[in-house]
Amino acid sequence: MTLPKRVTITDVAEAAGVAASTVSRALSTPGRVNATTREHILEVAERLGYVPNPSARAMSSGRTHTFALLVPDITNPYFAGAIKGAERAAAAAGKTLVLGDTQESPSVERELVQRLGPAVDGLVIAAARGTDEDLAAAAGRHRLALVNRTLPGVAGVPSVVADYDAGTRQIVDHLVSLGHESLVFLAGPHESWSGARRWAGLLAAAESSGVAARRLGPYQPTLQGGPAAADAALAARATAIVCHNDMLAIGVLRRLAGRGVRVPDDVSVVGFDDMFGADFCQPALTTLAERTEDAGACAIDLLLRPGSAATVVVPTQLKVRDSTGPCR
Repeated sequence: MTLPKRVTITDVAEAAGVAASTVSRALSTPGRVNATTREHILEVAERLGYVPNPSARAMSSGRTHTFALLVPDITNPYFAGAIKGAERAAAAAGKTLVLGDTQESPSVERELVQRLGPAVDGLVIAAARGTDEDLAAAAGRHRLALVNRTLPGVAGVPSVVADYDAGTRQIVDHLVSLGHESLVFLAGPHESWSGARRWAGLLAAAESSGVAARRLGPYQPTLQGGPAAADAALAARATAIVCHNDMLAIGVLRRLAGRGVRVPDDVSVVGFDDMFGADFCQPALTTLAERTEDAGACAIDLLLRPGSAATVVVPTQLKVRDSTGPCR
């Protein structure tokens, strides 16, 4: 079977009665071509079924019209929102989005940046696990935007962060209203910038409210991290448990149920993220919701504005459900 011949710029130029260079300008830099001529070229291209060759466009323009989004764990539902928002914003701008899973590993993150960086027009790294030095080096070679991470002292790197100061204040106020006088924070990875911000906010809010707060961990931010984290929280005898993220919190809930500990009668549990499924578990999880879709879309928008070094703060909201209750 003979495949149909691919329509080229030369074919369009011959059919339109113009030079191939004129067709190229009409498709890539329309402002340099008379509007009537461009409209005629587009009509001919559509009639012939011409599809631009991405590789050729990249070679001529130096751009791939592609962005990369790196996340620590593609199986974590929290990142689904960021992916969805980034994909929506990229598509609206006529860009393609490729996805990379860094496996919660700074070295894998660094390797993906090195491998994907030269092939894309910009990178978004969500919840980056690399060091400031790693990210500064990446920013020196590629256009970069961060989600839930900032890079102090490095110019030209925009970021989108959740409002953890207000969010952790909401958590502590909620627990205080229920009569709790102590909490433990079950921490995630040492490399987690957002985890450090969450603990700093909880500690400040707890101290101002006269609540005892203790940090335990780190623990794996997954369901599998739940058993060890729950056992440590019970040993600490706190009346409220605040977890690094919802995945860890659900793992904690499972372990507590297995040990016959009633939630929220015996202990209250709070998560972060409001991921898909947080309201399906038993009991439904009280958690701090972040606008992850907005964050993903905003990061792409920042990449589309070269030179922008803004830090965009996205609001958070405590979703009160059945896993928190009065201290008894």
